[in-house]
Amino acid sequence: MSLVQMSRFSITRLVLCSQNHHFLLSSSVSPLITSKRTVIQEPYRRPGQPKENKFPWEKINFDLSKGLKGIKKNFALLKKEFAERWVGPEGKQIIEHMLEQNRVVWEFRGEESLEEWTVSSDREIGGQSEAYLKLGRNNNTCLLYGTLSSTPPRDGETRYSGYCTMRSKQKLASFDRKKHFDWTSFNTLHLRVRGDGRPWMINIGCQTFFSHQNDDIYSYFLYTRGGPYWQDVKIPFSKFFLTHRGRIQDDQHCLWLDKVNTIGFTLGDKVDGPFQLEIDFIGVCKDYAHTEDFAYEVYKRNPEV
Repeated sequence: MSLVQMSRFSITRLVLCSQNHHFLLSSSVSPLITSKRTVIQEPYRRPGQPKENKFPWEKINFDLSKGLKGIKKNFALLKKEFAERWVGPEGKQIIEHMLEQNRVVWEFRGEESLEEWTVSSDREIGGQSEAYLKLGRNNNTCLLYGTLSSTPPRDGETRYSGYCTMRSKQKLASFDRKKHFDWTSFNTLHLRVRGDGRPWMINIGCQTFFSHQNDDIYSYFLYTRGGPYWQDVKIPFSKFFLTHRGRIQDDQHCLWLDKVNTIGFTLGDKVDGPFQLEIDFIGVCKDYAHTEDFAYEVYKRNPEV
């Protein structure tokens, strides 16, 4: 073998070894350099549940009769929207809208009012908590009751458990468009509740602009006294802080009152046993004595030098 052939053979061997080493290195490092943001923003899937690989159109149930009923319903809602806009904001006269100081948003006066709410617990992820919703004794209130259990499911992945929640359903306009609450004329949340002494978390969901903000909610605490007496709770909107999937965010900003979607109540105080929370109404009001814009520190993106 000549000197030229030996040099070509050594160069080829060196290139193959370097390519093989680069392949092994990239295959071992690729899981470490995967963007954590993409992993976090995936929809929740219960541990052990297989991944559903279906296209969006494969999940739609095509039914002609159901479609005709939906068209009739949506055109009726559209007609109602035009009529309300013709009268004024939210179907009220402009003077009444400007001078309004109190508004009852949710009240419970029949079985149909319970259909506007969704109740869930950690049983959906394999836990043992239970939560139920029913009308009160006089059919004028709602009673959220059940049993809280912090025992985690035995799936090998979930370490913490023990929560129960009640959340209002998303209001829909015609053709399944999201309908938002406009609370810009108010600055305080007003509730009339009767609890058992447990602390709750009030969660308000707003419309967001980007998909990674879909799980952003504004939260604050609700401390119930317990006993047979009702308590009127007034919480300024400036006290609500921003959270994302249960974690308080460093970059805080005030609640967007012009695009409120839902409100919810969550119990997760890690005290096993029965619980109950009775709600008379949920409303908003204008408190002229409260002048605070936001209760928490706001960071400047471009601080002045």
